[in-house]
Amino acid sequence: MQYHTKTLSEKEILKLFDIEEDHFNDYKSKDISGKGFSKIISAFGNASGGEIYLGIREEKDTKIKHWEGFPDIESSNNFLQILNSLPQVEDFYDIDYLKHPTLNTYVLKVSIFKTQAIVYTTDKKVFIRKGAQSLPVDTPEKMRRLELDKGITSYENEPVGDSQIDDVIASDIYKIFSERIIPEVDPTKWIQKQRLIVNDKITVAGELLFADEPQVCLPKRSSIKIFRYKTSGVADRDMLAEQPITVEGCAYQQIYEAVAKTKDIIESIRKLGERFEAIEYPEETLHEIITNAVLHRDYSITTDIQIRIFDNRVEVESPGKLPGHVTVNNILSAQSARNPKIVRLINKFPNAPNKDVGEGLNTAFDAMTKLRLKVPQIQETDNAVLVIIKHEKLASPEELIIAYLVDHDTIKNSIGRAVTGIKSENTMKTVFYKLRDRGFIQLVRGYNYWEKTDNFGQLTTEQFPNLPK
Repeated sequence: MQYHTKTLSEKEILKLFDIEEDHFNDYKSKDISGKGFSKIISAFGNASGGEIYLGIREEKDTKIKHWEGFPDIESSNNFLQILNSLPQVEDFYDIDYLKHPTLNTYVLKVSIFKTQAIVYTTDKKVFIRKGAQSLPVDTPEKMRRLELDKGITSYENEPVGDSQIDDVIASDIYKIFSERIIPEVDPTKWIQKQRLIVNDKITVAGELLFADEPQVCLPKRSSIKIFRYKTSGVADRDMLAEQPITVEGCAYQQIYEAVAKTKDIIESIRKLGERFEAIEYPEETLHEIITNAVLHRDYSITTDIQIRIFDNRVEVESPGKLPGHVTVNNILSAQSARNPKIVRLINKFPNAPNKDVGEGLNTAFDAMTKLRLKVPQIQETDNAVLVIIKHEKLASPEELIIAYLVDHDTIKNSIGRAVTGIKSENTMKTVFYKLRDRGFIQLVRGYNYWEKTDNFGQLTTEQFPNLPK
């Protein structure tokens, strides 16, 4: 087992003690029982992950923390053995030993990452983290909710009580889709083959994809609501510009209609700068984020997707937590489809909304960067994923380079491209040349990097007003 050891400074210890126990952090005495330790591992692994500090005791009433570390690393071996005994967290944790600078004792920091599997304790119980508590998952309903949240089971496979196969095979949208099926096949047999029917009832996936009005059988969980607020602040009923728009129909049609309506509303907004200017967001960003919300939402939750349009941002809220091992930090690289059947079949439609499966959010982020806008923010709440698309300009490439050089003496072309998002080496050179011509940097011959000049210290925010704070 690999681990890292670091001796903390007194300042770092004070910062560590300032961290409060919450949804992502827990402090425990080194005398905690193995059962109690595995309970916290289970809770973090079944939620969003978190960090456990063993060897720091916190008083219950005063919340005062005391460093009571292990005398040596070997003294913590029993806790490592517990970690190794839980197969569900294999490859989903990291170990650090934090050494006190004067006491020379160790705190064991265990970082637990979110996993696809359900994490059990050593006595085969299940917990989940809520705030600063580790709560038991001790009923069939709670276990079912956890399985849905993790994507172990998918609501897309549930039969819809009021559905009939004629809802699908006689629908206009199925007729359009069936022209893509090669070779031609009997509709009923195709629906059965795709596992879109259970006990003569169409599944949630089948209704959403191929019923002309899935909202009839799946009310309050299969529509998109669009709100326009005339404010840059919080959503308030008094600030609604008009009645909310409800977008219905099958998933395929919903995506394109919601994108079009959102785009129309945004284009009607005018922002006062030197003159009234149109607000602009990349259509690719709106398309990919709305597509992502429709395809990956949790359809077991009776809440519609909400698109909220403000004067300075767009918010897209999709019901359900991030599935599997996906977190807000790895969402651009990790893949875990909550509704794999919907994702697979909608990709077979003409002009599929998810042409580049798995790359949608990356496309959305890249499109914002190309317009020199800040990339979207992704937040996870208790029962939803919120994407915030702000209309905020990035600092110019020159300002980003200056901000980097405030803390560094030199910079290379490759680093400049990473800082600014510029792809081309020659374009990056042009940015350096502009700063060179103004006397702020100079090329170090023979080493192929740039360094600050004496004039660099004379830079002001008047010259570069968008310098990052």
